Amino acid sequence: MMNIPWDQPATLIDLDGKTPVIGSMLECVAHFSLFTPLAKEQARILLTGPVMREGRKTRTWILNPDEIEKLVDRLDAEKKAAQ
Repeated sequence: MMNIPWDQPATLIDLDGKTPVIGSMLECVAHFSLFTPLAKEQARILLTGPVMREGRKTRTWILNPDEIEKLVDRLDAEKKAAQ
């Protein structure tokens, strides 16, 4: 899951019914990082291609908040490494 390219198209949705963010994975993850804790609990990212997830035998099209948070950490690490 951690090898999802930043330029892959994705959609950030929430279970509260707010307008989705349609853009690249990078945009969705950056937008997610700004959410409040309650909004993060309700957010999901819908992918354009399935990915393998830890502990599952099958691939999935949706990332849960804990998985998105790992991508936020990856983005932060890449930003620090670039400085």
